[in-house]
Amino acid sequence: MRTTIDINTDLLTQAQEILKTESKKDTVEKALEQLVKTHKRVQLIKYRGKIDLDIDLDHLRGRES
Repeated sequence: MRTTIDINTDLLTQAQEILKTESKKDTVEKALEQLVKTHKRVQLIKYRGKIDLDIDLDHLRGRES
């Protein structure tokens, strides 16, 4: 999809340095991917300690006695 937007040049340059990307398109796409991943992670963290999974890690790892 082709979209035309004005982006702060300094911000884009900083993002390119951080993300180690060369093109504007790659920078924007990688930044959006990171944003979505971070948001999903934050949403999952909200459930920490609220769901009882009743999982036996020793059993899952094959360390049963």
